[in-house]
Amino acid sequence: MNVLFEEDGSFKTGTVLADNDSSLQVETATGKRVKLKSTAVLLRFTAPAAGELLPRAEAEAAGLETEFLWEMCSDDEFAFADFAADYYGHAPSAVEATAILVGLFGSPVHFHRKGRGRFRKAPADILKAALAGQEKKRLQQEAVDRMKTELVAGQLPAEFVAIVPQLLYKPDRNRLEAKALEAACAESGRTPARLLLEAGAIKSSYDYLYGRFLFEQFPDGTDFPPVDLPAPPEDLPLADVQAFSIDDATTTEIDDALSITPRAEGGWRIGIHIAAPALGIARGTPLDAIARQRLSTVYMPGNKLTMLPDAVVDTFTLGEGQARPALSMYVDVNRDYTTGSIESRVERVPVVANLRHHDIEPMFNENTIGEEGPDYPWKRELTLLWEFACVLEAGRGKPSANQNTHDYNFYVDWDVQTQDGPGSVRIERRKRGSPLDKLVSELMILANSTWGKQLSEAGYPAIYRAQAQGRVRMTTSAAPHEGLGVDCYAWSTSPLRRYVDLANQWQLIAWARGEPAPFPKGSVDLAAAMNDFDLTYTAYADFQRGMERYWCLRWLRQQGVKEVSARVVRENIVRLEDVPYIFKVHSLSNVHPGTRVQLSIESYDMMAAELRCKFVAILPPLDSAEPGEEIDEADLVLPPEPTEAATQTDQPEPAGTSGEEASAAAS
Repeated sequence: MNVLFEEDGSFKTGTVLADNDSSLQVETATGKRVKLKSTAVLLRFTAPAAGELLPRAEAEAAGLETEFLWEMCSDDEFAFADFAADYYGHAPSAVEATAILVGLFGSPVHFHRKGRGRFRKAPADILKAALAGQEKKRLQQEAVDRMKTELVAGQLPAEFVAIVPQLLYKPDRNRLEAKALEAACAESGRTPARLLLEAGAIKSSYDYLYGRFLFEQFPDGTDFPPVDLPAPPEDLPLADVQAFSIDDATTTEIDDALSITPRAEGGWRIGIHIAAPALGIARGTPLDAIARQRLSTVYMPGNKLTMLPDAVVDTFTLGEGQARPALSMYVDVNRDYTTGSIESRVERVPVVANLRHHDIEPMFNENTIGEEGPDYPWKRELTLLWEFACVLEAGRGKPSANQNTHDYNFYVDWDVQTQDGPGSVRIERRKRGSPLDKLVSELMILANSTWGKQLSEAGYPAIYRAQAQGRVRMTTSAAPHEGLGVDCYAWSTSPLRRYVDLANQWQLIAWARGEPAPFPKGSVDLAAAMNDFDLTYTAYADFQRGMERYWCLRWLRQQGVKEVSARVVRENIVRLEDVPYIFKVHSLSNVHPGTRVQLSIESYDMMAAELRCKFVAILPPLDSAEPGEEIDEADLVLPPEPTEAATQTDQPEPAGTSGEEASAAAS
């Protein structure tokens, strides 16, 4: 005697070894012995052999028409053996009964299981809906297969055109396009970004990286909505000064300028003049909403996204030959560079010169300062400010950190085509902590710390940067900044490109005029702006770091180099000597920090801005006159720290260095 039974969702057969009424001992065709309950048996048969039943039944079932079976059976619940007798018109053989069972079991859409070997036909309306669902799935799978085939062949499916960013950066795996892309990646062994690049969905690796940032931070696009241009106030007094700014060549948001006026009793009155967009942008206006949403200018090599529309920046930037609204701090300085009284004014400041680093630094640098040398414009003023800055630095007790490090300026010529798409990059190294950096940095520290303290003493809330035990945080309460050696530090000198500075400027102007604070004590809006700024500013800085890493790789590919030199930072982490790129070399081990090494380039992954190198050899140390560059601890968190002043940390805040405005030192 043989039996047919179901186990783990499939049919099996076996020969009965022992029948104990309620249970059976059965040996399957594979020789396995199992114990079955009698109720688990679907069919008992003597012929054919146990191993022949299912193959013959499946062949018989292949000729059955499911639709005819559905029409033939009644609406009531039935057993498969009874239905087999009705279908064949006679007592069915084991093969015939099993064929019916296989046919019913294989079409759950038409026949619903109601127990072991028992079924009920699906109601007509439910069957219709189920069949429609099956057809829909079939068509969808056909579409997925077609799109997958096109992607593998390097063609972009028409369905992808409108949703490429979503597929790249936030795919919805329920969409057919995402399923097709996933299947194409599995078949081709390539990443989604690489597949879409080869299919022409994105033009270059740059567009992929930049597009991801825009997708995450600017989902509605980067264009500004139409706004009314604010008119600068006309009734401000005109300052009796000749102000000048110091910036990189590409800087357009000129936030700060300086002036020197001799005093009759000796010494000088030094003016620190900060552009005052807060005089034209009122809280709660559309322009405020724009600045509040963006929170900061975004800097990256070869491009930037300003916090304010260009027309607004042009109205308030401290451009040469203009008398622009400004919040000024005047510091009386004695002949010995000790400071006297400090006064703040809201006024118009005439700017007579926008000095640029590339014009001034060849003449005013650490090698020429203090020497007689030839005269040049602004030499006397720059020298005086530098000497005052040295006194300020000594008074803080915190000499500028990382004097043996460099900032890197990235310049991109978008008109040049390369193997990686438009854009030829030039990277220039500039030593950090130059005399120009120091004089601007120290004066900005003086302004930010003094104004922050004055607001606190007057009871006007502000946003501060505080540091204790190495941890930097933002707060609405005045607190010491140990890294700078000041009692408090309120970012106030970059209101054209940071919302925190703009908010603080509203408070400062109200304080200077004796008006109520726009943000009162306990202001929820001020705290929310601070928290949002902190998060957004960090995201912008991370993006900038990533793009600087990317352009370092573009520079290496432009040079066509096969090997590069680097300096070991620690363990297997190295920093290239020509560009600020820090990464891991997995073949490097047991090499002391500071050691120079030669590396061979194995591969580039431009979509991830990653470089893969192999250790080649130890290089001799540099000449003692050229010490190795110090590396900030923050740089060891890959990728390396940003260098733009838009991501200025809590060391001196310069007017601008790297590309747009680079930081004078790391936090």
